[in-house]
Amino acid sequence: MLYLCFMTRFNAIIVDDEMNVRQTLEILLRHYCPDIRLCGSAESAATARQLLKAFEVHLIFLDISMPNENGFDFIASIPKEKYAIIFTTAHEEYALKAIKANAIDYLLKPINPSELKEAVDKATSFLNLRQQQNNVQNVYSESLENLLQQVKGENKQVKKITVVEKFGFRIVEVDTIRYLEADSNYTILHLSGLEKIISSKSLGEFEKVLDSNQFFRIHKSNIVNLNYLKGFSSYQGYFAVLDDGTKLPISRRRFNEFRELVGTHSKSID
Repeated sequence: MLYLCFMTRFNAIIVDDEMNVRQTLEILLRHYCPDIRLCGSAESAATARQLLKAFEVHLIFLDISMPNENGFDFIASIPKEKYAIIFTTAHEEYALKAIKANAIDYLLKPINPSELKEAVDKATSFLNLRQQQNNVQNVYSESLENLLQQVKGENKQVKKITVVEKFGFRIVEVDTIRYLEADSNYTILHLSGLEKIISSKSLGEFEKVLDSNQFFRIHKSNIVNLNYLKGFSSYQGYFAVLDDGTKLPISRRRFNEFRELVGTHSKSID
């Protein structure tokens, strides 16, 4: 289905093989996202490519599961760095962890209006930022490459994550994260070399993405990378000690589970 498309602030297309989903998303965009002008919707990757040729598109709402070519096949076939892509999916699946780690945002069906508005706000912020900083587009392109490699590879563990900062994006090697610290609705990533990054994602969002065999939430405010763990103690309070001397509190109710995980972890603990 095609629509007459006049330039407005941001032009978008919807790619989904289910007609009712496309129609619902169209209605939600009209009501809750006035800055978005819908150029058209496509029931397949092939039709979506026609829309990209016909119109100057900025934003793509992309279904993951489609017949013939799925959403990942589609983005591999286009100059993906030119667009902001919001993935949509009907259920939790293996690919969702990769999407959470690398995408600007995603939406679970049925789509919630407030979540849609939040995702669009993130996408439009990226598009605005891209106009001001040339490196933002390169970082986003790398994040999508990481996503494709992960969903198509045999190893489904997240090795890199895209961290959304206040003024841009960064690709972070997971193994360089020493521990994560909650700061209100933000998260401070403490990296090797004592570098810190403040992310707009909550600690709980990182917990869902990181490998639970390597990263453990020892407290409501901290997730620790066991590879940097030097020791732990239950004497006069529960706390973990990292190899640089950093001490982090361990919740009493999580201590036994933490101790068991440490016992099975490959890294020896002094």
